[in-house]
Amino acid sequence: MKQSNNKNHALGTAALYCRLSRDDNLDTESNSISNQKKILQKTAKEKGYTDTIFFVDDGVTGTTMKRPDYQRMIQAIEAGYISAVLVKDLSRLGRNYIEVGKLTEEFFPQHDVRLIAVSDGVDSNEGENDFTPFKNIMNKAFA
Repeated sequence: MKQSNNKNHALGTAALYCRLSRDDNLDTESNSISNQKKILQKTAKEKGYTDTIFFVDDGVTGTTMKRPDYQRMIQAIEAGYISAVLVKDLSRLGRNYIEVGKLTEEFFPQHDVRLIAVSDGVDSNEGENDFTPFKNIMNKAFA
């Protein structure tokens, strides 16, 4: 069978996850959902992902993992539809460092999902980042 030369097709679908709680909204405009979308779409394109889908939890705290679109994203990953997750920073995934750690260290690797946290300089395809666990702890402290 002839293999496709289209590199982008092989990458699969990237989930672009945005989250903003009311408290986060007080920080700066840079955390806005529209800004997160722009950053993630640009990064996805730069990384070669042409098939993307947004998952957005607006006004929902990161201290809980029971967020509607987060849950939809997890279900899509479990169903095998998602090959990468892009977030502006790790705090967008959540502010519970134990749960985010399970996600980044166990769940994503088990499902062969690439994680890219743009502002934190995390890309699981480029190896482990020793500072990721510390960032997760700081995100919990901030909450």
